[in-house]
Amino acid sequence: MDEEYDVIVLGTGLTECILSGIMSVNGKKVLHMDRNPYYGGESSSITPLEELYKRFGIADAPPEAMGRGRDWNVDLIPKFLMANGQLVKMLLYTEVTRYLDFKVVEGSFVYKGGKIYKVPSTESEALASNLMGMFEKRRFRKFLVFVANFDENDSKTFEGVDPKLTTMRDVYKKFDLGQDVIDFTGHALALYRTDDYLDQPCLETINRIKLYSESLARYGKSPYLYPLYGLGELPQGFARLSAIYGGTYMLNKPVEEIVMENGHVVGVKSEGEVARCKQLICDPSYISDRVRKCGQVIRVICILSHPIKNTNDANSCQIIIPQNQVNRKSDIYVCMISYAHNVAAQGKYIAIASTTVETSEPEVEVEPALELLEPIDQKFVAISDLYEPTDDGDESQIFASRSYDATTHFETTCNDIKDIYKRMTGSDFDFENMKRKQNDVFGEDEQ
Repeated sequence: MDEEYDVIVLGTGLTECILSGIMSVNGKKVLHMDRNPYYGGESSSITPLEELYKRFGIADAPPEAMGRGRDWNVDLIPKFLMANGQLVKMLLYTEVTRYLDFKVVEGSFVYKGGKIYKVPSTESEALASNLMGMFEKRRFRKFLVFVANFDENDSKTFEGVDPKLTTMRDVYKKFDLGQDVIDFTGHALALYRTDDYLDQPCLETINRIKLYSESLARYGKSPYLYPLYGLGELPQGFARLSAIYGGTYMLNKPVEEIVMENGHVVGVKSEGEVARCKQLICDPSYISDRVRKCGQVIRVICILSHPIKNTNDANSCQIIIPQNQVNRKSDIYVCMISYAHNVAAQGKYIAIASTTVETSEPEVEVEPALELLEPIDQKFVAISDLYEPTDDGDESQIFASRSYDATTHFETTCNDIKDIYKRMTGSDFDFENMKRKQNDVFGEDEQ
Protein backbone atom coordinates (compact mmCIF):
# COMPACT_ATOMS: atom_id res chain seq x y z
CA MET A 1 0.00 0.00 0.00
CA ASP A 2 2.94 2.36 0.66
CA GLU A 3 3.22 3.36 -2.93
CA GLU A 4 2.85 6.37 -5.17
CA TYR A 5 -0.24 6.55 -7.42
CA ASP A 6 -1.42 9.09 -9.98
CA VAL A 7 -5.01 8.86 -8.74
CA ILE A 8 -6.63 7.41 -5.65
CA VAL A 9 -10.39 6.78 -5.79
CA LEU A 10 -12.47 6.41 -2.61
CA GLY A 11 -15.85 4.70 -2.88
CA THR A 12 -17.02 2.25 -5.55
CA GLY A 13 -20.20 4.00 -6.66
CA LEU A 14 -20.88 4.11 -10.40
CA THR A 15 -19.39 7.60 -10.89
CA GLU A 16 -16.16 6.60 -9.12
CA CYS A 17 -15.84 3.26 -10.96
CA ILE A 18 -16.33 4.83 -14.40
CA LEU A 19 -13.74 7.52 -13.65
CA SER A 20 -11.24 4.97 -12.33
CA GLY A 21 -11.83 2.88 -15.48
CA ILE A 22 -11.22 5.89 -17.76
CA MET A 23 -8.12 6.99 -15.83
CA SER A 24 -6.66 3.45 -15.99
CA VAL A 25 -7.34 3.13 -19.73
CA ASN A 26 -5.58 6.50 -20.14
CA GLY A 27 -2.45 5.06 -18.56
CA LYS A 28 -2.79 6.44 -15.03
CA LYS A 29 -1.76 4.35 -12.03
CA VAL A 30 -4.94 4.02 -9.94
CA LEU A 31 -5.64 2.78 -6.42
CA HIS A 32 -9.35 2.29 -5.68
CA MET A 33 -10.51 1.83 -2.08
CA ASP A 34 -13.88 1.45 -0.36
CA ARG A 35 -14.65 1.29 3.35
CA ASN A 36 -17.50 -1.16 2.61
CA PRO A 37 -16.98 -4.88 1.99
CA TYR A 38 -19.09 -4.66 -1.21
CA TYR A 39 -19.03 -2.71 -4.49
CA GLY A 40 -21.39 0.11 -5.38
CA GLY A 41 -21.51 2.44 -2.36
CA GLU A 42 -24.82 4.30 -2.54
CA SER A 43 -25.62 2.71 -5.91
CA SER A 44 -25.26 -0.95 -4.95
CA SER A 45 -27.79 -3.77 -5.33
CA ILE A 46 -28.56 -5.60 -2.09
CA THR A 47 -28.63 -9.40 -1.96
CA PRO A 48 -29.87 -11.65 -0.38
CA LEU A 49 -33.29 -10.27 0.59
CA GLU A 50 -32.52 -10.87 4.29
CA GLU A 51 -29.77 -8.25 3.99
CA LEU A 52 -32.28 -5.66 2.71
CA TYR A 53 -34.60 -6.33 5.68
CA LYS A 54 -31.63 -5.92 8.04
CA ARG A 55 -30.47 -2.74 6.35
CA PHE A 56 -33.88 -1.13 6.82
CA GLY A 57 -34.17 -2.29 10.45
CA ILE A 58 -37.00 -4.79 9.88
CA ALA A 59 -36.64 -7.36 12.65
CA ASP A 60 -38.69 -10.16 11.07
CA ALA A 61 -37.21 -12.41 8.44
CA PRO A 62 -38.77 -12.21 4.94
CA PRO A 63 -41.86 -14.46 4.77
CA GLU A 64 -41.75 -17.78 2.89
CA ALA A 65 -43.85 -16.28 0.09
CA MET A 66 -40.89 -14.07 -0.92
CA GLY A 67 -39.05 -17.15 -2.26
CA ARG A 68 -35.30 -17.69 -1.95
CA GLY A 69 -33.38 -14.76 -0.48
CA ARG A 70 -30.52 -15.08 -2.93
CA ASP A 71 -32.85 -14.70 -5.93
CA TRP A 72 -33.15 -11.01 -5.02
CA ASN A 73 -30.87 -8.14 -6.09
CA VAL A 74 -32.54 -4.92 -4.98
CA ASP A 75 -31.16 -1.58 -6.20
CA LEU A 76 -30.93 1.12 -3.57
CA ILE A 77 -31.04 3.78 -6.29
CA PRO A 78 -33.41 3.03 -9.16
CA LYS A 79 -32.33 4.15 -12.61
CA PHE A 80 -32.61 3.01 -16.22
CA LEU A 81 -30.20 3.56 -19.11
CA MET A 82 -31.29 5.59 -22.14
CA ALA A 83 -30.62 3.27 -25.10
CA ASN A 84 -28.91 6.05 -27.03
CA GLY A 85 -27.61 7.90 -23.98
CA GLN A 86 -24.17 8.68 -22.65
CA LEU A 87 -23.81 5.71 -20.28
CA VAL A 88 -24.53 3.20 -23.05
CA LYS A 89 -21.91 4.99 -25.13
CA MET A 90 -19.43 4.66 -22.26
CA LEU A 91 -20.23 0.95 -21.93
CA LEU A 92 -19.79 0.38 -25.67
CA TYR A 93 -16.56 2.35 -26.02
CA THR A 94 -14.92 0.59 -23.06
CA GLU A 95 -16.39 -2.78 -24.08
CA VAL A 96 -17.69 -3.22 -20.53
CA THR A 97 -20.81 -4.48 -22.35
CA ARG A 98 -19.10 -7.88 -22.55
CA TYR A 99 -19.61 -8.32 -18.77
CA LEU A 100 -23.30 -7.38 -18.80
CA ASP A 101 -26.61 -8.39 -20.32
CA PHE A 102 -29.40 -5.89 -20.83
CA LYS A 103 -33.14 -6.08 -21.36
CA VAL A 104 -35.34 -3.39 -22.85
CA VAL A 105 -37.80 -1.88 -20.36
CA GLU A 106 -41.27 -2.69 -21.63
CA GLY A 107 -43.00 0.65 -21.43
CA SER A 108 -42.95 4.26 -20.40
CA PHE A 109 -46.11 5.74 -18.90
CA VAL A 110 -47.30 9.15 -17.78
CA TYR A 111 -49.87 10.05 -15.12
CA LYS A 112 -52.78 12.35 -15.91
CA GLY A 113 -55.89 12.98 -13.83
CA GLY A 114 -55.34 9.94 -11.61
CA LYS A 115 -54.84 7.49 -14.51
CA ILE A 116 -51.74 6.29 -16.34
CA TYR A 117 -51.26 6.41 -20.11
CA LYS A 118 -48.53 5.12 -22.41
CA VAL A 119 -46.21 7.95 -23.42
CA PRO A 120 -46.69 8.63 -27.14
CA SER A 121 -43.34 9.33 -28.75
CA THR A 122 -43.78 8.37 -32.38
CA GLU A 123 -46.20 9.91 -34.85
CA SER A 124 -48.37 6.81 -35.03
CA GLU A 125 -48.54 6.48 -31.23
CA ALA A 126 -49.37 10.17 -30.92
CA LEU A 127 -52.30 9.76 -33.30
CA ALA A 128 -53.63 6.75 -31.39
CA SER A 129 -53.12 8.18 -27.88
CA ASN A 130 -55.99 8.92 -25.48
CA LEU A 131 -53.97 11.73 -23.93
CA MET A 132 -55.04 14.28 -26.52
CA GLY A 133 -58.02 15.33 -28.57
CA MET A 134 -58.11 15.09 -32.38
CA PHE A 135 -56.84 18.60 -33.25
CA GLU A 136 -54.25 18.57 -30.50
CA LYS A 137 -52.86 15.35 -32.01
CA ARG A 138 -52.25 17.05 -35.35
CA ARG A 139 -50.45 19.96 -33.69
CA PHE A 140 -48.36 17.58 -31.57
CA ARG A 141 -47.47 15.56 -34.66
CA LYS A 142 -46.27 18.74 -36.40
CA PHE A 143 -44.17 19.54 -33.34
CA LEU A 144 -42.58 16.04 -33.34
CA VAL A 145 -41.74 16.35 -37.04
CA PHE A 146 -40.16 19.77 -36.38
CA VAL A 147 -38.03 18.30 -33.54
CA ALA A 148 -36.98 15.27 -35.61
CA ASN A 149 -35.82 17.48 -38.51
CA PHE A 150 -34.19 20.13 -36.31
CA ASP A 151 -30.45 20.49 -36.83
CA GLU A 152 -28.70 23.24 -34.88
CA ASN A 153 -26.12 23.57 -37.68
CA ASP A 154 -28.69 24.07 -40.43
CA SER A 155 -30.79 27.24 -40.16
CA LYS A 156 -33.17 25.94 -42.86
CA THR A 157 -34.60 23.59 -40.20
CA PHE A 158 -35.27 26.37 -37.64
CA GLU A 159 -38.70 27.48 -38.93
CA GLY A 160 -38.17 30.90 -37.34
CA VAL A 161 -36.92 29.49 -34.02
CA ASP A 162 -33.54 30.66 -32.68
CA PRO A 163 -32.09 27.69 -30.75
CA LYS A 164 -30.03 29.93 -28.46
CA LEU A 165 -32.64 32.66 -27.85
CA THR A 166 -36.20 31.35 -28.31
CA THR A 167 -37.54 29.90 -25.05
CA MET A 168 -39.24 26.51 -24.99
CA ARG A 169 -42.42 28.23 -23.79
CA ASP A 170 -42.46 30.17 -27.08
CA VAL A 171 -41.85 27.02 -29.13
CA TYR A 172 -44.89 25.40 -27.50
CA LYS A 173 -46.90 28.56 -28.27
CA LYS A 174 -45.76 28.46 -31.90
CA PHE A 175 -47.29 24.96 -32.24
CA ASP A 176 -50.27 25.93 -30.08
CA LEU A 177 -49.81 22.99 -27.69
CA GLY A 178 -52.08 22.76 -24.62
CA GLN A 179 -50.99 22.36 -20.98
CA ASP A 180 -51.39 18.56 -20.80
CA VAL A 181 -49.26 18.05 -23.91
CA ILE A 182 -46.65 20.48 -22.58
CA ASP A 183 -46.62 18.48 -19.33
CA PHE A 184 -45.87 15.13 -20.88
CA THR A 185 -43.50 16.55 -23.50
CA GLY A 186 -41.37 18.34 -20.90
CA HIS A 187 -41.49 15.65 -18.24
CA ALA A 188 -41.98 12.30 -20.00
CA LEU A 189 -40.04 12.98 -23.24
CA ALA A 190 -37.48 15.66 -22.34
CA LEU A 191 -37.38 14.21 -18.79
CA TYR A 192 -37.16 17.47 -16.88
CA ARG A 193 -37.94 17.24 -13.17
CA THR A 194 -39.34 20.78 -12.84
CA ASP A 195 -40.77 23.48 -15.13
CA ASP A 196 -37.75 25.79 -14.95
CA TYR A 197 -36.77 24.75 -18.48
CA LEU A 198 -39.74 26.59 -20.02
CA ASP A 199 -38.03 29.98 -19.85
CA GLN A 200 -34.64 28.77 -21.04
CA PRO A 201 -33.40 28.57 -24.65
CA CYS A 202 -35.07 25.67 -26.46
CA LEU A 203 -32.00 23.88 -27.86
CA GLU A 204 -31.39 21.72 -24.78
CA THR A 205 -35.05 20.59 -24.70
CA ILE A 206 -35.11 19.81 -28.42
CA ASN A 207 -31.94 17.70 -27.99
CA ARG A 208 -33.46 15.87 -25.03
CA ILE A 209 -36.59 14.97 -27.02
CA LYS A 210 -34.34 13.80 -29.88
CA LEU A 211 -32.39 11.59 -27.44
CA TYR A 212 -35.66 10.05 -26.26
CA SER A 213 -36.88 9.39 -29.81
CA GLU A 214 -33.53 8.02 -30.99
CA SER A 215 -33.30 5.76 -27.92
CA LEU A 216 -36.82 4.54 -28.58
CA ALA A 217 -36.03 3.90 -32.24
CA ARG A 218 -33.26 1.46 -31.26
CA TYR A 219 -35.50 -1.11 -29.59
CA GLY A 220 -39.09 -0.03 -30.04
CA LYS A 221 -40.80 -0.77 -26.71
CA SER A 222 -39.30 2.07 -24.67
CA PRO A 223 -36.09 4.10 -24.74
CA TYR A 224 -34.78 2.44 -21.56
CA LEU A 225 -32.49 -0.51 -20.86
CA TYR A 226 -31.82 -2.33 -17.58
CA PRO A 227 -29.02 -4.80 -16.74
CA LEU A 228 -29.83 -8.36 -15.68
CA TYR A 229 -28.97 -8.92 -11.98
CA GLY A 230 -29.41 -5.23 -11.16
CA LEU A 231 -27.55 -1.94 -11.37
CA GLY A 232 -24.86 -3.17 -8.97
CA GLU A 233 -23.40 -4.92 -12.03
CA LEU A 234 -22.47 -1.56 -13.61
CA PRO A 235 -19.83 -0.34 -11.12
CA GLN A 236 -18.37 -3.85 -11.04
CA GLY A 237 -18.05 -3.91 -14.84
CA PHE A 238 -16.04 -0.67 -14.84
CA ALA A 239 -14.00 -1.89 -11.85
CA ARG A 240 -12.97 -4.93 -13.94
CA LEU A 241 -11.96 -2.56 -16.72
CA SER A 242 -9.76 -0.59 -14.32
CA ALA A 243 -8.20 -3.81 -12.98
CA ILE A 244 -7.41 -5.04 -16.51
CA TYR A 245 -5.43 -1.83 -17.04
CA GLY A 246 -3.44 -2.27 -13.84
CA GLY A 247 -5.76 -0.57 -11.32
CA THR A 248 -5.49 -1.85 -7.72
CA TYR A 249 -8.71 -2.55 -5.75
CA MET A 250 -9.13 -2.74 -1.97
CA LEU A 251 -12.55 -3.27 -0.37
CA ASN A 252 -13.22 -3.17 3.38
CA LYS A 253 -10.49 -0.55 3.77
CA PRO A 254 -11.19 2.14 6.36
CA VAL A 255 -10.02 5.63 5.39
CA GLU A 256 -8.48 7.35 8.42
CA GLU A 257 -7.28 10.58 6.88
CA ILE A 258 -6.89 12.43 3.62
CA VAL A 259 -3.33 13.76 3.84
CA MET A 260 -2.87 17.38 2.69
CA GLU A 261 0.26 19.48 2.14
CA ASN A 262 0.14 23.21 1.34
CA GLY A 263 -3.57 23.02 0.51
CA HIS A 264 -3.45 20.08 -1.89
CA VAL A 265 -3.91 16.36 -1.50
CA VAL A 266 -0.80 14.15 -1.28
CA GLY A 267 -2.20 10.86 -0.05
CA VAL A 268 -4.68 8.75 1.91
CA LYS A 269 -4.00 7.11 5.26
CA SER A 270 -5.56 3.72 5.96
CA GLU A 271 -4.72 1.28 8.76
CA GLY A 272 -1.60 3.25 9.64
CA GLU A 273 -0.15 3.31 6.09
CA VAL A 274 -0.17 6.17 3.62
CA ALA A 275 -0.68 5.68 -0.11
CA ARG A 276 0.51 8.80 -1.92
CA CYS A 277 -1.27 10.38 -4.87
CA LYS A 278 -1.41 13.45 -7.11
CA GLN A 279 -5.23 13.52 -7.43
CA LEU A 280 -8.15 12.13 -5.43
CA ILE A 281 -11.67 11.20 -6.58
CA CYS A 282 -14.31 10.34 -3.98
CA ASP A 283 -17.99 10.33 -3.16
CA PRO A 284 -19.32 12.97 -0.72
CA SER A 285 -19.31 10.58 2.27
CA TYR A 286 -15.48 10.65 2.40
CA ILE A 287 -15.09 14.44 2.63
CA SER A 288 -17.94 15.97 4.60
CA ASP A 289 -16.03 19.26 4.98
CA ARG A 290 -15.85 19.86 1.20
CA VAL A 291 -19.49 19.26 0.26
CA ARG A 292 -22.79 20.94 1.07
CA LYS A 293 -26.26 19.53 1.41
CA CYS A 294 -28.43 20.66 -1.50
CA GLY A 295 -31.65 18.75 -0.89
CA GLN A 296 -33.11 15.33 -0.15
CA VAL A 297 -34.57 12.44 -2.12
CA ILE A 298 -37.10 9.94 -0.85
CA ARG A 299 -37.06 6.46 -2.37
CA VAL A 300 -39.62 3.83 -1.43
CA ILE A 301 -38.77 0.29 -2.50
CA CYS A 302 -41.98 -1.78 -2.83
CA ILE A 303 -42.19 -5.52 -3.31
CA LEU A 304 -45.30 -6.58 -5.26
CA SER A 305 -46.79 -9.90 -6.33
CA HIS A 306 -48.43 -8.40 -9.42
CA PRO A 307 -47.63 -6.10 -12.35
CA ILE A 308 -48.79 -2.47 -12.05
CA LYS A 309 -52.39 -1.93 -13.17
CA ASN A 310 -53.01 -0.40 -16.61
CA THR A 311 -49.48 -1.12 -17.85
CA ASN A 312 -50.57 -4.03 -20.01
CA ASP A 313 -48.99 -6.46 -17.49
CA ALA A 314 -45.50 -5.15 -18.32
CA ASN A 315 -42.73 -6.90 -16.37
CA SER A 316 -40.79 -3.62 -16.36
CA CYS A 317 -41.83 -0.02 -16.86
CA GLN A 318 -41.38 3.58 -15.87
CA ILE A 319 -44.18 5.88 -14.73
CA ILE A 320 -43.69 9.63 -14.55
CA ILE A 321 -46.09 11.72 -12.49
CA PRO A 322 -45.58 15.31 -13.75
CA GLN A 323 -45.46 17.83 -10.90
CA ASN A 324 -48.41 19.86 -12.26
CA GLN A 325 -50.68 16.84 -11.93
CA VAL A 326 -50.11 16.62 -8.16
CA ASN A 327 -49.44 20.29 -7.30
CA ARG A 328 -45.71 19.91 -6.75
CA LYS A 329 -42.52 21.54 -7.97
CA SER A 330 -40.80 18.28 -8.97
CA ASP A 331 -41.97 15.08 -10.62
CA ILE A 332 -42.52 11.72 -8.92
CA TYR A 333 -41.02 8.67 -10.65
CA VAL A 334 -41.74 4.97 -10.49
CA CYS A 335 -39.26 2.40 -11.83
CA MET A 336 -40.51 -1.16 -11.96
CA ILE A 337 -38.51 -4.30 -12.72
CA SER A 338 -39.12 -7.94 -11.83
CA TYR A 339 -38.10 -11.59 -11.82
CA ALA A 340 -37.61 -11.24 -15.61
CA HIS A 341 -34.38 -9.29 -14.84
CA ASN A 342 -33.04 -11.79 -12.26
CA VAL A 343 -33.56 -9.27 -9.45
CA ALA A 344 -36.54 -10.89 -7.69
CA ALA A 345 -37.97 -14.34 -6.95
CA GLN A 346 -40.29 -15.90 -9.54
CA GLY A 347 -43.54 -13.97 -9.94
CA LYS A 348 -42.33 -10.99 -7.86
CA TYR A 349 -41.94 -7.35 -8.89
CA ILE A 350 -39.90 -4.49 -7.43
CA ALA A 351 -41.31 -0.98 -7.87
CA ILE A 352 -39.35 1.99 -6.56
CA ALA A 353 -41.04 5.36 -6.18
CA SER A 354 -38.77 8.39 -5.81
CA THR A 355 -38.95 12.15 -5.77
CA THR A 356 -37.14 15.25 -4.55
CA VAL A 357 -38.32 16.07 -1.02
CA GLU A 358 -40.26 19.36 -0.81
CA THR A 359 -41.98 19.23 2.60
CA SER A 360 -41.42 17.92 6.13
CA GLU A 361 -43.57 14.86 5.29
CA PRO A 362 -41.79 13.11 2.43
CA GLU A 363 -43.84 9.90 2.71
CA VAL A 364 -47.04 11.84 2.03
CA GLU A 365 -45.36 13.32 -1.06
CA VAL A 366 -44.90 9.91 -2.75
CA GLU A 367 -48.44 8.77 -1.87
CA PRO A 368 -49.81 9.34 -5.45
CA ALA A 369 -47.18 6.88 -6.73
CA LEU A 370 -47.78 4.29 -4.01
CA GLU A 371 -51.53 4.33 -4.74
CA LEU A 372 -50.73 3.10 -8.26
CA LEU A 373 -48.82 0.12 -6.79
CA GLU A 374 -51.41 -1.31 -4.39
CA PRO A 375 -51.46 -3.91 -2.94
CA ILE A 376 -47.84 -3.70 -1.67
CA ASP A 377 -46.36 -6.78 0.09
CA GLN A 378 -43.53 -4.92 1.79
CA LYS A 379 -42.05 -1.44 1.56
CA PHE A 380 -38.68 0.01 2.54
CA VAL A 381 -38.41 3.79 2.91
CA ALA A 382 -35.11 5.63 2.46
CA ILE A 383 -34.65 9.39 2.73
CA SER A 384 -31.21 10.42 1.49
CA ASP A 385 -29.45 13.75 1.70
CA LEU A 386 -28.12 15.10 -1.60
CA TYR A 387 -24.63 16.60 -1.58
CA GLU A 388 -22.64 18.63 -4.06
CA PRO A 389 -18.97 19.62 -3.79
CA THR A 390 -18.08 23.11 -2.53
CA ASP A 391 -14.51 22.67 -3.79
CA ASP A 392 -13.87 22.45 -7.57
CA GLY A 393 -10.59 20.65 -6.90
CA ASP A 394 -8.54 23.24 -8.75
CA GLU A 395 -6.20 23.81 -5.84
CA SER A 396 -6.78 20.80 -3.58
CA GLN A 397 -6.89 18.26 -6.47
CA ILE A 398 -9.75 16.57 -4.59
CA PHE A 399 -12.68 15.84 -6.89
CA ALA A 400 -15.95 14.86 -5.22
CA SER A 401 -18.88 13.42 -7.12
CA ARG A 402 -22.46 14.59 -6.62
CA SER A 403 -25.06 12.42 -4.90
CA TYR A 404 -27.39 10.45 -7.21
CA ASP A 405 -30.51 12.53 -7.89
CA ALA A 406 -34.16 11.51 -8.22
CA THR A 407 -34.10 11.17 -12.02
CA THR A 408 -34.72 7.65 -13.37
CA HIS A 409 -31.89 7.61 -15.87
CA PHE A 410 -28.11 8.15 -15.82
CA GLU A 411 -27.77 11.27 -17.95
CA THR A 412 -27.15 13.58 -14.93
CA THR A 413 -24.60 11.10 -13.53
CA CYS A 414 -22.75 11.09 -16.87
CA ASN A 415 -22.71 14.89 -16.90
CA ASP A 416 -21.05 14.79 -13.47
CA ILE A 417 -18.45 12.30 -14.77
CA LYS A 418 -17.66 14.55 -17.74
CA ASP A 419 -17.44 17.59 -15.46
CA ILE A 420 -15.00 15.88 -13.04
CA TYR A 421 -12.94 14.59 -15.98
CA LYS A 422 -12.60 18.10 -17.37
CA ARG A 423 -11.58 19.56 -14.01
CA MET A 424 -9.02 16.77 -13.48
CA THR A 425 -7.39 16.79 -16.90
CA GLY A 426 -8.08 20.32 -18.11
CA SER A 427 -9.47 18.97 -21.37
CA ASP A 428 -13.03 18.23 -22.53
CA PHE A 429 -14.29 14.70 -22.07
CA ASP A 430 -14.06 12.72 -25.30
CA PHE A 431 -15.62 9.28 -25.67
CA GLU A 432 -12.66 8.29 -27.86
CA ASN A 433 -10.43 8.43 -24.75
CA MET A 434 -12.41 5.54 -23.34
CA LYS A 435 -11.62 3.14 -26.15
CA ARG A 436 -9.64 0.13 -25.08
CA LYS A 437 -6.13 0.18 -26.44
CA GLN A 438 -5.84 -2.50 -29.12
CA ASN A 439 -2.51 -4.12 -28.23
CA ASP A 440 -2.54 -3.44 -24.54
CA VAL A 441 -0.48 -5.71 -22.30
CA PHE A 442 -3.46 -5.99 -20.00
CA GLY A 443 -6.02 -6.59 -22.75
CA GLU A 444 -8.15 -9.68 -22.33
CA ASP A 445 -8.31 -12.38 -24.96
CA GLU A 446 -11.42 -12.18 -27.08
CA GLN A 447 -14.18 -14.09 -25.32
